[in-house]
Amino acid sequence: MALLAEHLLKLLPAYKQIKTGPFLEAVSHLLPFFDCLGFPVFMPIKADISGNITKIKAVYNTDPVKFQTLQNILEVEKEMFGAEWLKVKGMLELMWLKRGLRFIQHSWILQKTFQAALYATSYKSDFLKALSKGQNVTEEECLEKVHLFLVNYTASSINVIYKMYTKMNANLNYKV
Repeated sequence: MALLAEHLLKLLPAYKQIKTGPFLEAVSHLLPFFDCLGFPVFMPIKADISGNITKIKAVYNTDPVKFQTLQNILEVEKEMFGAEWLKVKGMLELMWLKRGLRFIQHSWILQKTFQAALYATSYKSDFLKALSKGQNVTEEECLEKVHLFLVNYTASSINVIYKMYTKMNANLNYKV
């Protein structure tokens, strides 16, 4: 599925730091995936993820060298804001983004919706073409690439972000 597969993140280096720019670029390509599903129930999730990406990019763009990695954002904000760092800027937006990405990964609803869209579409090939940006791909290729991006690949990055938050004692119990 060219829509997601051409925008995979590079494998994480041994020190498990996620480069901010490439990460934000890669996750921004998840947004058109929701459009392909064609179900309005996912539009709030898409809007939320898009907003988080935009706000983290705004922090990153203020000083791409200082905020080269996601961990740098947390470390710099912790130093800048002291005790209030858990409630400001990039830290908070990244927290919501990581939660949104984890929801996408593990969402039974998303998996079932994708399957329903695949089988309910009167022309399954049209749905596959939408996911593949007009390229002719087999159903197996498409599903394999969706799986690669959403489960195998994105999972490692999301897990690193969760571990980073735990290590920095930055987990908040905010609920939607």
